[in-house]
Amino acid sequence: MDYVFFIFVPMIAALFVPLLFRLVKRIHTGWFVLAVPFVLFIIYAMLIPTSMEGFVIESSFSWIPSLGIEFYSYIDGLSLLFSLLITGIGSLVVLYSIYYLDQSKEKLGHFYVYLLLFMSAMLGVVQSDNVISLYLFWELTSISSFLLIGYWYTKDASRFGALKSMMITVFGGLMMLGGFAILSLAAGSYSIREMIANSSQVADHPLFILALLLILLGAFTKSAQFPFYIWLPDAMEAPTPVSAYLHSATMVKAGLYLVARFTPLFATSSVWIWIVTGIGLFTLFWGSFFAVKQTDLKAILAFSTVSQLGLIMSLLGASGMSVHSAEPIFAIAGFAAIFHLLNHATFKGSLFMIAGIVDHEAGTRDIRKLGGLMSIMPITFTVAAIGSFSMAGLPPFNGFLSKEMFLDAMLAIRHFELFQFDTWGILFPVIAWVASVFTFIYSFYFVFYTFVKKGDVEQLPASPKEPPFGMLISPIILAAFVVVIFFIPNKFSDWIIKPAVAALQPHLYAVPQDVTIKIQAWHGFDAPALWLTVGVVVIGFLMYKTLDKWQPYYGIQPSYLSLNRFYDAMMNFSEVGMNKISRAYMTGVTRTYFLYIFASFSIITLIAVFAKSAFAFDLSSVTPVSIFAILNAMILLLAISFVLLAKSRIAAFIALGASGYSIALFFVMFKAPDLALTQLVIETVSVALFLLAFQRLPQMNTHGETKQNKIVNGIIAAGVGITITLVALASHSTKLIPSISQYYKDTVDTLAGGGNIVNVILVDYRGFDTLFEIAVLSIAAIGVFTMIRLRLKGDHADENK
Repeated sequence: MDYVFFIFVPMIAALFVPLLFRLVKRIHTGWFVLAVPFVLFIIYAMLIPTSMEGFVIESSFSWIPSLGIEFYSYIDGLSLLFSLLITGIGSLVVLYSIYYLDQSKEKLGHFYVYLLLFMSAMLGVVQSDNVISLYLFWELTSISSFLLIGYWYTKDASRFGALKSMMITVFGGLMMLGGFAILSLAAGSYSIREMIANSSQVADHPLFILALLLILLGAFTKSAQFPFYIWLPDAMEAPTPVSAYLHSATMVKAGLYLVARFTPLFATSSVWIWIVTGIGLFTLFWGSFFAVKQTDLKAILAFSTVSQLGLIMSLLGASGMSVHSAEPIFAIAGFAAIFHLLNHATFKGSLFMIAGIVDHEAGTRDIRKLGGLMSIMPITFTVAAIGSFSMAGLPPFNGFLSKEMFLDAMLAIRHFELFQFDTWGILFPVIAWVASVFTFIYSFYFVFYTFVKKGDVEQLPASPKEPPFGMLISPIILAAFVVVIFFIPNKFSDWIIKPAVAALQPHLYAVPQDVTIKIQAWHGFDAPALWLTVGVVVIGFLMYKTLDKWQPYYGIQPSYLSLNRFYDAMMNFSEVGMNKISRAYMTGVTRTYFLYIFASFSIITLIAVFAKSAFAFDLSSVTPVSIFAILNAMILLLAISFVLLAKSRIAAFIALGASGYSIALFFVMFKAPDLALTQLVIETVSVALFLLAFQRLPQMNTHGETKQNKIVNGIIAAGVGITITLVALASHSTKLIPSISQYYKDTVDTLAGGGNIVNVILVDYRGFDTLFEIAVLSIAAIGVFTMIRLRLKGDHADENK
């Protein structure tokens, strides 16, 4: 089966969505869309047994064969895990959106087109082995997420959030493309597998570290790592189904996938391990610390997502230590990263949907206005509690298992003896523990302040109640996975985690069966992670209970000392500052624009010619100049002078025609009668058209021309003339390759069957070029004819009045 086709299935289905939305009014468009991710999920789920055996599914088709660029679907354990998340969570999001978005009020034809386009882009990212096609899909995720975040485009906040996310992620994507270019040159291939196979050769390249940094910029911007996380909270202006999809299982996970995929290549460098682990851990702390400050439910979840992404990123960085050490403890980091990536998709997806339900039913997401909803919305509260407790790392929920492995991995960093981790490594478990305390606080803050804290329900914008059961199905399914994974974690490990870990750490595991790590909820009283968790719960609970006393201290930070303010300043400069610069040279006068163009052309060309010693002067093969040519040149110069000095427009027209006829005479002297005839016809028609439009033309003016301006114009005109003369002489005197004219002379009769070389070139050798020129002229003629007809109709209408 050609699995590369399935990447484009959502994109193809998107073509029919607008038609279904317009024709089928009684059935919600989402029911038709739901079949796409659900069927794909079943197809990818059928590959699990193959992946468990360590086999890889490959398929491809050529895109640009001459450059070695192709769409290549490479499905190993890692890409299969992401494909299952993309299609599985995608199915639940579509189901949720059917009840969340009103068919009669929303433009669902647009919404589902954007969603399916994004789904295809994500599948392309995680399955591409070719870095060029990966980059294509990568930027497609930025464009489609821009459309999804800005779906409610009438809202200023939606447009701002969409633009902000695209500006930051596209910047990272361009940096990543530079890294890919360096890697492809170093490895001699666009294939990621071949780059990893030739890792020693690639690592010896002088630009290896630069490629590493550029690729990390792409990963960090997409996965909202510090300091690029600022786009993610503003992206919460998207509809809740979009937030649940983009920020739990797809877009923000693309950067994690990129780091995981390239870890076998870059983990040999201490720079990779330090940056990925350090930035990830700092992002974990930063996101968890500021999540407690937020008062909007989705904003809390946005900063919690930043925090959880940092946790996974730090684990991916620590997994690189297994390249340098055979200690089993360093292998756990990679396993924990994949495990928590799965767990985060389940509990965070459900929590985003819960936030949407509260907003949908209560009419607000402001946590200061909420409270007391537990008795009114018991099912919603139960699902929210399961997701929140899992996010806090409490048993019996899956987040507890991966959080314990995370703490074990951070503790192990202290014993890594390379790259000074044994000295500075003590900071890692400390930061991890402090961040876990704030994670506990914001998890409790989210669920208890919304549902348990006393609140005046009657003051809410809407009367809260349990939503339609259809809206609860998706979060309930995700919450069920949160619990089920805790009790049978090793089943899920065998099915999808171990194959992904084997792909992440190929230096340790040849096949998934080699991964012997077992997931356990209990490690005994002597397990350090257990006591760290106890400390998190105790300190976290005490700080939660006193939240009202210390939360106001967040207001001490001045608003101008923020990354958002820095971003706004940059955008303001680009909009206002660059606008001022543009207005300085965009005068609206065509003559000024030609001045810039000709001056730049002359200066740059002359500098290049003399800097590269490209000027040559050889007149040995130049045709002798006859007296007639000299006289004709003098006539041409005289005619051009009359054009410049003419005081009336009709005199300028006549002088311009004389210069054109002089050029025609040159063609006659050079034995090119066809060109001469063409020039004569064009000049005759041009002069005739000028005279026909004479009465309609405006009066001649100088546009404020001064004597000083005329001197500048004269200098530039002379510079252009000198430049063209020097380039022409250098081109004629320097023959690096044989002239193509000889080929035309030799083949004009034998291959083209013609006698006139000019006609043969235009009709045969440059046939398509001529055809397109004729097409352009035809379109222009139709446009002119249409404008004349419209003008005539307008005149007749005025006369009738």
